[in-house]
Amino acid sequence: MATKAKAVKEPLTGKELLKVVKANDSLSKRELAKECGYYTDGKGGKPRVNLAEFYNALLSAKGIQLEPEKGKDGRGREASYTVTVHKNGQMVIGSAYTEEMGLQPGDEFQIKLGYKHIRLVKLGEEDSEE
Repeated sequence: MATKAKAVKEPLTGKELLKVVKANDSLSKRELAKECGYYTDGKGGKPRVNLAEFYNALLSAKGIQLEPEKGKDGRGREASYTVTVHKNGQMVIGSAYTEEMGLQPGDEFQIKLGYKHIRLVKLGEEDSEE
């Protein structure tokens, strides 16, 4: 049984969103998103439902995070998996990569040079990838 969408100033979030979703489980996903305030007035006064925002809010309300968390202090960049040679000839591998690999201070590597590539092999581990 569909209910008429209420005029909501701000879209619902958190526990309030989950409560309304649970209470209106008979509505279609578009009607439900509209009921929770995830719509804008489109052309001709016809509402345009924002399903992506609605789904993201649902995931957030359930505590599900799809994007990786930023650094603890809010600084830094996301890993791009590219590096640039600096003017002094050095390349810096950022902490995002070393953390992802579980590397610790003091870990040692052998440098293997190839044709247009550099390979780092952690000392003390089997070289299983050739």
